[in-house]
Amino acid sequence: MVEFSLAFAIEKFPEVLKGVPSMLFVAIISMLLGTLLGSVIALCRIYKVPVLDKAGALYVSFIRGTPLLVQLYVVFYGTPLLVDILNEKWGWHIPLQDMSPLAIALLAFTINSAAYQSEVIRGALSNIEIGQMEAAQSIGMTTSQALTRIIAPQAFVTALPNLGNIFINLIKGTSLAFAIKVIEVMAQAKIVAGDGYRYLEMYFDASIIYWVICWGCERLFRWLETRYSRHEKRIAV
Repeated sequence: MVEFSLAFAIEKFPEVLKGVPSMLFVAIISMLLGTLLGSVIALCRIYKVPVLDKAGALYVSFIRGTPLLVQLYVVFYGTPLLVDILNEKWGWHIPLQDMSPLAIALLAFTINSAAYQSEVIRGALSNIEIGQMEAAQSIGMTTSQALTRIIAPQAFVTALPNLGNIFINLIKGTSLAFAIKVIEVMAQAKIVAGDGYRYLEMYFDASIIYWVICWGCERLFRWLETRYSRHEKRIAV
């Protein structure tokens, strides 16, 4: 019977840590890009923009109704096909060989993140009293100015806990990126485990890394929520 080797787990822990930068890069960038795309989708649905409203609803329903791993494979195998079509039909010269697995992972995670964030943002914006928009417009503000200066800051505070959950799920979701050849924590753990066929020890190391990072992110979002909630209360007073 093979025993768990704590010494091996401790010795190889720094090797598994080498996958952390890729993991955080994918999670952070896809979260930021997803926020931008999700905000556009949310606004299109709130203001009932023709065509885009229904397209956004269909997009959100599809992404939320399919597994992330399936989405990764669809983007991984579908992106080269799409690039070939664009190059052939429109005469573009997109260098397919320059599209690394990391770039494709960013695209897939952004698409996934945007769908979930759009629902969070839409709910947060919808909770803001419509009278605030009307009051802002009555003093000469445009709709975009009212959104950015008055509505969005309040909605941000409301959405922050759910945005934190989405980001933590993104971090854990990056563990699937090894399926499309991205060397992140899980992939690094599998590579190191191959040295001595100590897979349990390496998966234990990976679990510790994910737990510590997610715990830190949870504390960070809780601190942000407390800080901005107090700020909002001071403004209300």
